[in-house]
Amino acid sequence: MRLALIGHGKMGRAVAALAAERGYQIVTVVTGAENLGGRALTAERLNGAEVAVEFTGPRAAVANLLRLAELGIPTVTGTTGWMSELPLVAAAVTAHHSALLFSPNFSLGVQLFLRAARDLAARFAGHPEFDAWIAEAHHAAKADAPSGTAKRLQELVRKTDPARAFPVSSLRAGHIPGTHTIGYDAPHETIRLTHEARGREAFAAGALAAAEWIRGREGVFTFEQMLFGDEQ
Repeated sequence: MRLALIGHGKMGRAVAALAAERGYQIVTVVTGAENLGGRALTAERLNGAEVAVEFTGPRAAVANLLRLAELGIPTVTGTTGWMSELPLVAAAVTAHHSALLFSPNFSLGVQLFLRAARDLAARFAGHPEFDAWIAEAHHAAKADAPSGTAKRLQELVRKTDPARAFPVSSLRAGHIPGTHTIGYDAPHETIRLTHEARGREAFAAGALAAAEWIRGREGVFTFEQMLFGDEQ
């Protein structure tokens, strides 16, 4: 598979390393400094890429995704903080018969954690003696807070248990790859469910699996749809 990597930060480098190990051909790596407003994303630069993998920042993502849609290149993005512009991006993908797969987190473990958290929320619904909360921690350079995964977690558990607010607290420090916890606390006991990433390899593996899956498809998809189909 011929890949274009858009963004060369921590996640971009992790994807590049794993792609090289697996024998994928990386046709280009586009860095943020050269790509203001998506200007570096040309057909010539992308050099016949079958799929683009985009990990940049919320300010850059929308321009990148619109440009990649125009070029008809199926794209996998793990950038967070741009979801308010999803209708605009989705319309461009549809208009150009392209494809987009997006997720705040490409770890299979996280996706299973989200489902477990939703099931846990259903068990605690109707038990007001427990106060509920969400906490997440990431490295100091992460731009958005709360994380996209924490927002998705909050969305799922609020839908399951609308009586609770599930407030989110965020920590940005050091080199933490990513930790997410949902907790329930009563006067004499505490329950916590936690996913802790020990590195970025799991996210990179998920992004490459998504790139394989989206090749040859049209439309807008989530990582959850790829993994679980229509299962709710």
